[in-house]
Amino acid sequence: MNDIKESLKELFHRIPRRHTSDNVKELYSILDEYEELLKKLEADARYEKKVVPFFEALDPIRATIKKSNEAKASKKQKDVLFDEASGALKDTMEEAIQL
Repeated sequence: MNDIKESLKELFHRIPRRHTSDNVKELYSILDEYEELLKKLEADARYEKKVVPFFEALDPIRATIKKSNEAKASKKQKDVLFDEASGALKDTMEEAIQL
């Protein structure tokens, strides 16, 4: 569990703050790594049922990231959506770290 907790902390500190195409890719990468860590947690009987809400949070975050990268969105809209997605990811990761 300590390895997973440390990995979660490392991912948390990698979350970008500003919208750029590279940061969108990085946020997707972080989400994928986060999902893999959640799967490891889920394999532990002590956390099996506790991680379900964390999985449920992933799709809305991905959808918001996708919206933040749409060509028709203004720069301000992209920034707001990206900030919303990264904030939601930070919140759910902080909760996972507290497990």
